[in-house]
This record gives sequence, C-alpha cells and structure tokens, in this order.
Amino acid sequence: MLRVGIIGFGTLGRSISELIASGQAGNVKLQAILVRTPLNPTDTPPVHCTVTTEEEVFFNQNLHIIIEAAGHHALQLYGEKALTSGSNLVILSVGALANIDFYESLMKTATTQNKQLFIPSAAIAGLDRIAAGILGEIDEIKLITRKPPKSWYGTIAEEKVNLETIQEPYCIFDGNARHAAKLFPENVNVSAALSLAGIGFEDTKVQVYVDPTINKNTHTIIAKGYFGQVEISVQNNPYIQNPKSSPIVSMSVAKVLKNLTSSLVIGV
Repeated sequence: MLRVGIIGFGTLGRSISELIASGQAGNVKLQAILVRTPLNPTDTPPVHCTVTTEEEVFFNQNLHIIIEAAGHHALQLYGEKALTSGSNLVILSVGALANIDFYESLMKTATTQNKQLFIPSAAIAGLDRIAAGILGEIDEIKLITRKPPKSWYGTIAEEKVNLETIQEPYCIFDGNARHAAKLFPENVNVSAALSLAGIGFEDTKVQVYVDPTINKNTHTIIAKGYFGQVEISVQNNPYIQNPKSSPIVSMSVAKVLKNLTSSLVIGV
C-alpha cells in the first residue's frame, strides 16, 4: 500500500482526499496533509490522517508519494524537499516549471535522489499521444484555451476586458507557452504540461480566450507531425467553489495513484 501525502487542502486537495477515501485511487493510504493554516472547526479532516502546519512533521511521515495541490509558490517552496525526504512527487502547478532555473534544479534533485516527478493529464487529454508523437518530426503543437468570464476573476484578464459586460469571445493572449504559463499561473497550467510532453515552452503556441458564450472550461490541442495529425478538444465542468479548476484534475491525480498500484495500466 502506498503512503500518500498532500500539500494543500483547498478545493483540489479535498477532492483528491475524497477519491482516496472512497477507494477510487487504488491501494493507497492518505497518511498526511500539509496546510498553511489550521483547519476551521467546521472542517472534517480525513480519518486516520495527520493534518499539520509543521513541514517537518509532514515530511517525516515516510511517504511514498507527495501530491502538490497548493499553487506555484508551494511547489517552489516544497518541491525539492519532497524529493529529498524520499518521496516521489505529483505536480499540479505545472506552470511553475516554466521557470527554467527552477525546472532544472527540480529535475537535478529528482535524478540525484532517484525519484520521479509525475505530471497528470489533469484538465487536458492526449498527452500520451503527444509524448509518443515527438519521437518523430513535429510540425506544430498548439493549445487554444477558452473559459467563461467567471473563471478569470482575480487574473490579468481583468485588465484586458470587462468581465461583467463582455458579450463576444475575446483573445487575451496569443503567444508561446512559457509566456502564457507566467501570465496565467492558475488558468493555463495545461500549456506547461503540453510543452513538457511535446516540443518545449518556446515552440508550443497558445491562444487564450475569455468566452461568455460558454459555461465550461475548454481546451483544444492541435498537433501535426510525422505521426499524422490530431485535434483533441475537452470541455471541463468547473468547480462551483473554484471555477479556475475542474473536478477532472483531481480525478486525473487519482488515476496516477491507481496506476501505481494496479496490475493493469491503460493509456501510458
């Protein structure tokens, strides 16, 4: 049985813990959760799980795998410590890896410690196809992200368009994945995941839209190369409590955990 820890207990952390508790993440046990502040009295922590604000307590739980579900700063703060504590690491804040120095440092630590970094498909699909396709020549990889206005509050999008009155789709970004990941850290982690699976941050094209005509977070991948051509479009239901993310993200993490303990692994 894998002993699992989660960094963060917001919308994603709670959802992941529920999937583990229900047995949908395979033969794993949620051993510990690291939180920034103590839980509210109304919060119900997972049964038989250590919930702590003390990082030393968390990292001394002899965890097989740690899931980062707390944002870019948390990954930068705890990523290497997770690896040096003896754990493999599941990364959800993939956009943080757009920072070249941080990415190289994290990779060096993983290699030195003989540990693995796992990046789930999360909000998009087809990363297995892209990762296979780059073994041949690639002509183009492009991501088009569209989200309704409610998904963009608290982001740079508010400086570019009136989210209250917008009536037509509006492109707020057209460039490469490295720039996109830095501008929209909570909204375009998918561009970072696609870049790492494919041809890199500089060469992966990204368009981002505020779209009042839709009510789901939509991502379309277009890739062309020696393997042929693929166009994959997904429409994700956003969390009500956090419309910047989607339930499929936590479900994707549960799939990673299940794969690690299953006799049959599909889609890798």
